[in-house]
Amino acid sequence: MISALLVPVASAQPDVPIADPLPTPGTSGIGLELTEVAQLPESKPVPPPTDSRLRRYNRINYLGEIPDGSGRLFVPDMNGKLYLLDNGVQHAFLDLGALVGADFHSHRGLGSGFGFAAFHPNFRRNGKFYTVHTEAGAALTSKKPDLPSPPDMVVQGVITEWTASDPRSDVFSGTRREILRVGYASFIHGFQEIGFNPTARWWDEDFGLLYVASGDGGIGVSSTVPQDLALPQGKILRIDPAGRNGVNGQYGIPRSNPFVSRSGALGEIYAYGMRDPYRFSWDSGGSHKMFLGHIGEKAVDSVYEVRKGANLGWSEREGLWEFRRGDPSCGVFPLPADDAEYGFTYPVTAFDHNRLASSRPCADSGNALMGGFVYRGWKIPALRGKYIYGEGVKGLVYYAEEREMRLGRPMAATREMMVYAGGQLTTLKALVNDPNRVDLRFGQDAAGELYVLAKANGKVWKVTGARTFASCRSGHDFVVGGGSARWWEPVTPALWQFPGREVVLAQPGVARPGPRRPFEYAVLRKGPAFGSVQIDASVRLDTPVSESNRDVIIVFGHRSDTEFYYAHLSSDNKIYPHNGIFVVNNADRLRLDHQWDAARSVGAPPAVSDTAWHRVRVRHCAGSGEIAVYLDGSPFPLMTAVDRTFSSGRVGFGSFDNIGRMRDLRVHGEGVR
Repeated sequence: MISALLVPVASAQPDVPIADPLPTPGTSGIGLELTEVAQLPESKPVPPPTDSRLRRYNRINYLGEIPDGSGRLFVPDMNGKLYLLDNGVQHAFLDLGALVGADFHSHRGLGSGFGFAAFHPNFRRNGKFYTVHTEAGAALTSKKPDLPSPPDMVVQGVITEWTASDPRSDVFSGTRREILRVGYASFIHGFQEIGFNPTARWWDEDFGLLYVASGDGGIGVSSTVPQDLALPQGKILRIDPAGRNGVNGQYGIPRSNPFVSRSGALGEIYAYGMRDPYRFSWDSGGSHKMFLGHIGEKAVDSVYEVRKGANLGWSEREGLWEFRRGDPSCGVFPLPADDAEYGFTYPVTAFDHNRLASSRPCADSGNALMGGFVYRGWKIPALRGKYIYGEGVKGLVYYAEEREMRLGRPMAATREMMVYAGGQLTTLKALVNDPNRVDLRFGQDAAGELYVLAKANGKVWKVTGARTFASCRSGHDFVVGGGSARWWEPVTPALWQFPGREVVLAQPGVARPGPRRPFEYAVLRKGPAFGSVQIDASVRLDTPVSESNRDVIIVFGHRSDTEFYYAHLSSDNKIYPHNGIFVVNNADRLRLDHQWDAARSVGAPPAVSDTAWHRVRVRHCAGSGEIAVYLDGSPFPLMTAVDRTFSSGRVGFGSFDNIGRMRDLRVHGEGVR
């Protein structure tokens, strides 16, 4: 499936919408250990919003560290306040909403309110920091935007410089000045993140320059605004807060910006072609590259490496594909034959929206990529070099290897991470106690350590460790080989053969009375039953590829013919009983694996699609109930599950109604005698 992530080239694919642009990120087998560090105060937009997505515990959206050596962390709440966390003590540093007054707009549009804060790298000496917020009401007629804005704008994004009288104080007092104001045609996709390049030193051209992620105002879907270099919407801007050659005299345009000499182009533009450039960051301890988390339209969300002058393609491209304005499918299409002529910058990793076939084509898919950070901290070596990001609505955490995120190369594979809290495997939906919407965000401190935030309950967690799923000690008991008939107990002995080192199910089994379960299998009687166990073997499906629903199974935790686990390895992953981890407990088999998506009726990628030999590993940790299935030496589990129904039992091999064989069996675990 990863072959689908190749460098974009025009292809001879049919000119129809691509139904499933990208494979679903597979599990990584790596779990983040989260430790709660704070819950910020509850807050609400004013007036009360009609959009339920804005009615959260609060709307915290970032965490950073003030660059003054104090260790103080800052957290903006879009409902109006900026909080500080100082050695576990929290307090309000700035009430921006109150200071802006009646024009402060926070009750309509997911990006409305106090959008972001960024502290100048010299804050300790100059006391300067910057904020972005939205205004409406009287501001729309009484305050004029500084850069070209739609005549029918409904909201304005405002960047403000604040100068603290005492940078060491825990509550702001000082002065402020407005440095830039831009209007937007809708309540979404306005100013998003602002920030300084943390890798720049005082002698670098980038030092002290403020990057501004400016969305397309929600109109790129029906216009070419993001491609228009005369407009600030759908761009990343770069300005000098200390300069004065900007249009209003309140900021400067760096001479090194890529379009300062192009007639008709805004000199403030650093890169363009964006829909919702929500979060950007730099790989501070490694490549120093700038990565942008970009929220797509209806099909694909992407991460880009952003370079000076880059065109990310929106509204002509979405991810690696062509976007067609007005197309009723709201989908993406193969690239045209002349694609190379446009010079678009394509993603370095991405995921698609996995839209349901029953969904209206242009309905909101409920996906939003939350850009994160390349981990370069020292406390969690297993995470080093990983760009950790996520899907914000469902609260899924992903990563891609930074070394694989290269412009002009195949996209890096994205994998899903697990979440642990208090030593227990959980999910962010469970942690925030909201099955519908997590509103996940990320943060980072000066040491490069990571944080996770959620609007659903206003909590902040620090990533304090990483663990490998199903990594328990397996014990010191071994069973090797197992090719002799005397070591096996089949359900139906006449169907089996034991030639040399192989265990062969030579004839298919048939359904038996009792609960729905595999038709035919043989249990290994050599050696003990096992508690925690690792099973390694090679398996082969002898049923011809031309036949559908081919499978073999690995049995473990076997207590009786109606009490056991099994891993189903199938050439099909589209129906409930195929290609998963199951338990039979005196009732019909029950599916356990995390990979099964019931709404889409699809599971992990098919495990066995040919008649070749395949290496299989099954790990079962009796104490935690963690189960992982690996294929062909991959370090990443194909399937994972957690269940504590059976803490011990025997192992076996079989199928439902197919034929196949096993060899090179090795069982390593805690013998139970």
